[in-house]
Order: sequence, then structure tokens, then C-alpha cells
Amino acid sequence: MKTLTTTTLLFAFAVAGQSAVQPMKLSAWERGIKVSSPADPKSFAHLWFYEWHMFDAITKGEHTRGKWDWKWRVNAKASEAVMDADWLKLTATARSDGADLKLEIENRSDHDWPEIAGMIPCFNPGSPVGDRANPIFLDLDHDDTWFVGERGFELIKGHAPWEIHFNAKLRPLVMKWAKERSDGGFVFTSKWPTSSRNATVGLLVRESETAGWVMGIGWGKFLSAQGHNPWRCMHLSVNIGPLNRGEKQTIRGRIFLFQGSKEDCLTRYNQWLAKK
Repeated sequence: MKTLTTTTLLFAFAVAGQSAVQPMKLSAWERGIKVSSPADPKSFAHLWFYEWHMFDAITKGEHTRGKWDWKWRVNAKASEAVMDADWLKLTATARSDGADLKLEIENRSDHDWPEIAGMIPCFNPGSPVGDRANPIFLDLDHDDTWFVGERGFELIKGHAPWEIHFNAKLRPLVMKWAKERSDGGFVFTSKWPTSSRNATVGLLVRESETAGWVMGIGWGKFLSAQGHNPWRCMHLSVNIGPLNRGEKQTIRGRIFLFQGSKEDCLTRYNQWLAKK
């Protein structure tokens, strides 16, 4: 009988570890992409790209509808999904704990985009119609969805569950915006009241009600954090300004989906941001 060498054992352990930690699977979805665990059917989430514009981003207006009927290409291994509209491109690359996002955008509009220009992808557990949503991530009581503020983790909900929390660094410019409503409020104030609590980190996290999973989304540049809309969603808006006509930029993002806590998610976000 042959004796296993140390090298052989190390190789066997390495292979076993690699097979145990499989990358997420990506698939095209009706409004964007779906991210799912190949090992656990309870673990899946969706990225609706994208739902809204903010502050003259792409089209003129304080708050206007986005577009989401893009064509997506997913490779045979389900490890990469790409939406390429020439002036706007989003690439998602599967990781064992979620997916890397790369947003490439060119301003081909007829106006320059201001510093607070933003676009809002909708990160959600799935359609509220029928039984297609992930039940562990619905957060019906609004007690499991967190942004990072000046005091650390804070719940999105405040006086209202769907408050919007602006990036602390951009808030002064947001509040100086020449508002479209005659009463001095934003056009979105009736549905998303502006909170006095600011966001300081570009991360929005939800812990599952059971099973110990976490879903999160992060961007290298962000404008605001908001959630608990009809799709039980999480809105972390991407800050795409300032961008003058004809200019291009690339913004990195990250989807998180793994077994852990919000604190674990923040740690991974910080590690990802340091390498970005």
C-alpha cells in the first residue's frame, strides 16, 4: 500500500476546497439578471437594471423613469452576463459570494450631467406577483435592511420604511438643487421622504429572515440608499456625475450573496473596495 505524501494531501485538500466553494450562477431575467447559488436553492436574488434616473442623469429631470428591456448575453458556464448598448455597458462576473459589476457609460445626451446625477438599479428578491420571489429576503417587517451611516449600521426605515438616505458628501449639493415642486419638495418626496440620516458607505445589506444568508449591493460611487418599495427591493443609486457630453467613465460595483451577517458583508465590501 502506497503512503500519501504531504504534497499529495495538500493537493487533495485544495481540490476539495475549490469544489466546495462554487461560483454563483448568472442567468438572464425579465428585467436584468438573476444571481443564484448552485448549491442552495434558497439563495437567489435579482438585479433590475435599471429603474430610475436622478438629477438630470441621462435625461433631463429631477426623477425620471429608466429603461430595462436590454438584451443580455450569458456565457455557457453561466459565469458572465453582459448588457452592451454601446453607450451603456454592464458586465457581471460570478464569484463564490456574489458577482463583480463593471458599469461603462458615455454621456451621449444633449446636456452635461451634474455632480449628483444618479441611476438606480433595483436589487430585489424577485417579482411580488405569484411565488417567484425569494421568501427568505422579503423583509416584510422592514427590520433586516441596513445602510451604513455615521453611527454604523442603521435601518433604512425611520419615520417611514422607505426613506431615502443621501451620501453624506453629496447631500449639500442635493439640498441646493432647484426643486421642481412648488412647495420646495422633491418630486419623489411623497414616496421617498428625505431622511436626516445620511449614508457614508456605498453598501446596502439585507439579512435573511431564516437560513443565515445575506444579500447586499455595493458601488464604488453612490448617491443614495433607499428600499422597501413594492418589489421589497433595495435601491443603492450609482453616482454617474459629473460627466460632460462626450465623456466616458467606468464604475465598479459588487453583488453579495452568501451565508453570513451584515458585518461580514461590510468586511467583504471594504476588502473589495481596497482592491478595486
